[in-house]
Amino acid sequence: MIDVLIIGSGIAGLTAALSSSKNNSKVLVLSKTFPTHSQSVQAQGGINAVLYDNDDSIETHIEDTYKASCHLANKEHIKQMCQTAKESILWLDSIGVPFNRTNENKIAQRKFGGTKKTRTCYSSDYTGLKILHTLYDKCINENITFKNEHLLLNLIIEENQCVGVTALDIKEGIVKEFLSKTVIIASGGYAGIYSNTTTNSYSNTGDSIAIAYKAGVELSNLEFIQFHPTTLEESHILVSESARGEGGYLLDENSCRFIDELKPRDEVARAIFERNQKNEKVYLDLRHLGLNKIMELMPQERKLALEFSNIKIEEELLAITPAAHYSMGGIKTDINSQTNIKNLYACGECAQSFIHGANRLGGNSLLEIVTFGKIAGINASEASKTAYHKNIVNQELIKSKEEINALYSYPNLINFYFEKERISNLLFKNLGLFRNKSQMDLLLEELKKLKLNLKEMGIGDKTKSYNKNLVEFIEFVNMLDVSILVCLSALKREESRGSHFRTDFPASNKDFEKASLIKKINEQIEIRFEDIK
Repeated sequence: MIDVLIIGSGIAGLTAALSSSKNNSKVLVLSKTFPTHSQSVQAQGGINAVLYDNDDSIETHIEDTYKASCHLANKEHIKQMCQTAKESILWLDSIGVPFNRTNENKIAQRKFGGTKKTRTCYSSDYTGLKILHTLYDKCINENITFKNEHLLLNLIIEENQCVGVTALDIKEGIVKEFLSKTVIIASGGYAGIYSNTTTNSYSNTGDSIAIAYKAGVELSNLEFIQFHPTTLEESHILVSESARGEGGYLLDENSCRFIDELKPRDEVARAIFERNQKNEKVYLDLRHLGLNKIMELMPQERKLALEFSNIKIEEELLAITPAAHYSMGGIKTDINSQTNIKNLYACGECAQSFIHGANRLGGNSLLEIVTFGKIAGINASEASKTAYHKNIVNQELIKSKEEINALYSYPNLINFYFEKERISNLLFKNLGLFRNKSQMDLLLEELKKLKLNLKEMGIGDKTKSYNKNLVEFIEFVNMLDVSILVCLSALKREESRGSHFRTDFPASNKDFEKASLIKKINEQIEIRFEDIK
């Protein structure tokens, strides 16, 4: 039997796999895509750590992170991450991540928003991609087993203990069962529900959030989704914060700077969006940096701007707009990456590890997923050594097969691709950077109506092998379920805090200085708030 089953092959999953394998566990990584297609490659700008004895300190990093969270983080969890940050960077450096270097051959650092300190290590503007590729190479060298193109369907829970999963083998079109002593979910976030206005890849559809909820796993802070201030105007492709960290300006239509470019992301994003709502363009100005600096420090931004906007950023202004980027909420975990289900762990963007709270500090996402990827891997590996499974007579495989077979019989009277487009636009309009009760009530009504009509939708392609139509319909159902949960969570939080800004409750409320908790109990959705412990 597998000791540690990992769902997802981004940086969090690969780090967990290496940690478990090093601890002498038999590891299997199950992934919807190929590792090099993971969302982690979209993390461009850098990874935070206090490396040198200068004017920065671990205590300052902790305070910056807590302040950015708007008091919705756990300081002990933050402390764990920040105190081991240097160790994480040096480990990544030792396995071959090509960090930029200073003239003295030290790891170079740049400044990111939300802090006055320079602590973000980087590899040009390909940091996530370089880390991911290095980790994947390391996993291959360690002979870790991968099963790619497998779509997670259900968790197998026996007596409040996770003993495996069911998944659709996309290549063969067959539902399969994977039993394991422990399971780690590391499958990415849910900002992809805003499918028309997101920096996320097409495969980032929040599957594990919907599936975990159905299995009775506790979710937390789903209302907090970070909207990145700078994405390309038409395509919403990310323009990294490194562009502003290296000295880029934000200009309005009159070529005036209107905000400190390195303020927290939620403030910058709302300031830009307010101008967009008045049909005013906002531009990123990098011309003063010069071509040489741009090619050295942000070659990817130049390439993307030229390829998708036909703009040479060393010569022209680049029109930008905010888009959904990062999930601060997710599967609730403790400092050990443990969920409320025994032997089920979560790490990475799918997890709510009480680090980011209401607003993530730039450069902390890569640090979090490496830090808690290691923690999840070690703890799952240790737990697997004492895990005991009865002879499982599992109904979940039968149930999963029946669910997939049923989809082939749906009449396909309503085009779900059209509905996905419509709902995505409504999500951004009614549950975006600004939100209020009347807008969210309208959205929720539409989402529930759509859920009732699912059996009137379906797939036109009835083949088994590589049925992309089937995969996308399953993803659509998951996106719909997550959208409902996010909307309900946002309605419950009657205040403005960080990325969650309500025009009907524009101030923060001390009574809501708590984490939201959402869980399925007796087929009902229960939402409450709890103190952060």
